[in-house]
Amino acid sequence: MLKTTVKISNVTNLSDARYCAGMGVELLGFNIDDSSEYFVDLKKFQEIRAWIAGVPIVAETTTSDPADLLEKLGKYQPDFIQISNPELLPWLKSETAKPLILKVEVDQDADDIEAILTKYAPYVTYFLLESSNNTSLDEDWPDFLKSLAQRFSILLGFGITPDNATFLTEDYNISGIALTGSEEIRPGFKDFGELMDILEALEEE
Repeated sequence: MLKTTVKISNVTNLSDARYCAGMGVELLGFNIDDSSEYFVDLKKFQEIRAWIAGVPIVAETTTSDPADLLEKLGKYQPDFIQISNPELLPWLKSETAKPLILKVEVDQDADDIEAILTKYAPYVTYFLLESSNNTSLDEDWPDFLKSLAQRFSILLGFGITPDNATFLTEDYNISGIALTGSEEIRPGFKDFGELMDILEALEEE
């Protein structure tokens, strides 16, 4: 058991999936965009899913094409849907009963982030906050994150280390954290590195 909800994004191999499932990770994310470097084709996805029955699956996409998205969702049959284009949320909410996650880039003004979360909160189960610029949790971020966590269901996807993982979940009152999978060195062989260190830090004693 882990102390908080953990989502693993960009899972591309069975090693990550089995290890994370065994550690008690609650959400495993697979990219369904064939243009992405993290894309997992349907055959490989189904093979991995067969080994991790019972763990909720997140279909991750950046598409803005409703028809393409519905087609992919019909094939992958995920438990959760994660999108990056918030304008799709009202439509998607009407088309599916599946829980929705909105990925929000934090490399923008705080007012813009708060406006997005306020506007789209009725449609989502979680907001996933990520940073393309490896933003650190310093300066104004601690207070801002605490204020957001009081109003919204936040999965924090940046600034997490083995040293601060427990502190963030307990003191910031966020709903959970999001980590990222990595490639295998060769089939069946992996160095889990910091991912393992963070998950072990979050294990219930």
